[in-house]
Amino acid sequence: MATHTQQLTRSHTVRLRGLTRSFEGRTVLDGIDLDLPAGQFTALLGHSGSGKSTLLRAIAGLDHGVAGSGRLTAPDRVSVVFQDSRLLPWRRVLDNVLLGTDGREAAEKGRSALAEVGLAGRERAWPNELSGGEAQRAALARSLVREPELLLADEPFGALDALTRIRMHVLLRELWERHRPSVLLVTHDVDEAIVLADRVLVLDHGRIGLDLAIDRPHPRSYRDPLLGEYRDRLLNALGVTEDVTGPAEASERGGTAAHPAAEPDRATAQPAAGPGGTANDVAAGPDGTAVGVAGHDVSAHRKEKHP
Repeated sequence: MATHTQQLTRSHTVRLRGLTRSFEGRTVLDGIDLDLPAGQFTALLGHSGSGKSTLLRAIAGLDHGVAGSGRLTAPDRVSVVFQDSRLLPWRRVLDNVLLGTDGREAAEKGRSALAEVGLAGRERAWPNELSGGEAQRAALARSLVREPELLLADEPFGALDALTRIRMHVLLRELWERHRPSVLLVTHDVDEAIVLADRVLVLDHGRIGLDLAIDRPHPRSYRDPLLGEYRDRLLNALGVTEDVTGPAEASERGGTAAHPAAEPDRATAQPAAGPGGTANDVAAGPDGTAVGVAGHDVSAHRKEKHP
C-alpha cells in the first residue's frame, strides 16, 4: 500500500512517486510520477478502464486495502464531487451541504456556498425537488463549504444534458477563479478538458502518456479554431480516428452522450476516512458516505481505436 502523507511543498498540492495499484493481479496504475501544482486546474483523460478513477480514489485516500506501492502526498482539506450528486433524500438541501461540518459559522457558510452556485432560496428544498443541474450545484456547494485545497471531480457533469453541462462548465471555472483550489477533473470528454483545464493528462496503460499544457486565455469556446491543435494531439493520444465536435455542436445536431458500463476500476469506493479523517470531506464529511459511480465514455459520435 502506498504511503499517504500531508506534508507538502509550497508549490505543489499533490505529489506522486512510483504510485502503483493492482486488482486481482492486473496492474492498473504502473509507477506513476506526478506533481499537481497549487491552484492549477488539471483534467485527466483516458479510455474506460485506464485507471482514472483508481488514481482519483488513491489521491482522495479512499482506496484502503487495495494492493499497491509508492509515495503519495496530498493536503488535509480535500473535497470530491462525483457524477451522482449523492444528496441524501431525507435531508434538505442546506443540511446536505453541511454534512460533516460543525461550528457556529457552518450554517452561514452553507448558505453562502449555495448562493455562489445559484441556489439561494433553495436551502429548505428536498433533493427530489431539484433538477439534475441543481443537484450538481448543491454538490459543488457541499465541496466549497469545506474550503478545500484540492478539489477532485470524477466526471461530475457526465449525467447532465449538453446545454446544462455547458452552464456547469462556466460555473465550475468561475468557482475555481474565486477560490483557487487545485482541481483534478476526470473526464472522457476531450472538449470539456480543453475548455476547462490549463493542463490535460492522458492516462494510458497505467501511465501518463501525454502531459499537455493548454496555453489559451479564458473563457474558451468549443468553436475556437485555435484549440484544434490541442484537440488533435489529445485525440491522437487516445487513438481516436474520426473528427469530433464539442457538446454545443452535438446538442445542435441532436447528439447524445454514450452511457457504457462502469469501468473495471470504478467499483464502489469504500467510505473509510483518509489520514486525519479528511478524505470523506468531499462527499459527506467524516461520517463516510462517499461512494464511486459509473462513468460515461466519449460522445457517441466518436470512435476510439483501442490499442
